[in-house]
Amino acid sequence: MRYRASVEVRLKQSHSDPEGETTAKSLRDLRYAVEEVRVVKVFEIVFEADSRHEAGALVDEMCQRLLANPVKDDYQYDIVEAE
Repeated sequence: MRYRASVEVRLKQSHSDPEGETTAKSLRDLRYAVEEVRVVKVFEIVFEADSRHEAGALVDEMCQRLLANPVKDDYQYDIVEAE
């Protein structure tokens, strides 16, 4: 069965986000009342798995092995059946 995963990877709150900080400053310079900006990477992945449970295990493995650095990143994902 085909699945589509949407994976969000972001820096942990304890890590500084220079890109987010620069973006927030630029938005404030443009007179937007912005308190904080955090950058989030989104990966859209279409893949085959035998079940939804296996799909979740595969996406978690992808995150741990490549998409996220467990030292500095948090991640979350959503999986749906692909058409």
